[in-house]
Amino acid sequence: MNLPNVDINLLEQPTLEKVQAKALDHAPRILLLYGSNREVSYSRLAIQEAGRILEHFGAKVKIFHPKGLPLPEDAGTEHPKVKELHELLAWSEGMVWCTPERHGSMSSIFKAQIDWIPLAAGAIRATQGKTLALMQVSGGSQSFNSLNQMRVLGRWMRMITIPNQSSIPKAFLEFDENGRMKPSPYYTRIVDVMEELYKFTLLTRGQSDYLTDRYSERVESAEELSQRVNQKDI
Repeated sequence: MNLPNVDINLLEQPTLEKVQAKALDHAPRILLLYGSNREVSYSRLAIQEAGRILEHFGAKVKIFHPKGLPLPEDAGTEHPKVKELHELLAWSEGMVWCTPERHGSMSSIFKAQIDWIPLAAGAIRATQGKTLALMQVSGGSQSFNSLNQMRVLGRWMRMITIPNQSSIPKAFLEFDENGRMKPSPYYTRIVDVMEELYKFTLLTRGQSDYLTDRYSERVESAEELSQRVNQKDI
């Protein structure tokens, strides 16, 4: 094949063997985020239900509670809640996001968590290659506005955002007095979403570096190396 504009030495051929799932010696690690600090938070209750389902499948689950997290730029990265979020992010192999819909959008509490997620040096993001499932709760009729916005964020953060998603309308009717979600098609959908997330995480964890490795960045790295090696002055 004639590819005059491609550095063939940096264009590695993908193979079936290279993309095979890896058997790791620890359970899949899933971080769950929600977007409300209310005493009765339906996004938190939905996340807790999702966490129970993931634990049933065999995942190790941790939930970040955003109460006390400062606004982005109102504190430094040494703030205890910011450090906690960053440590959980580094620990995780997949994530679940759930936000209430407010004014047709994700909540500011949820967005603040996303804005605290650091960007690493260069084009590589701390979230790159992690799996992601999306959920939202609404006080009124069913909506997908926040889901659509989060899907844009997940794609921009180079996460493996699964196709399925969950939207719970009139969430105040879907949970009992003990905070457990009632049987319904909405609950069944959450089971579907968590099952799909778990499968995608099994397929991709341990492989994220390879799956997100890109020709353009290999070319850039090679050029930078050449400049350093061939520089005339030190």
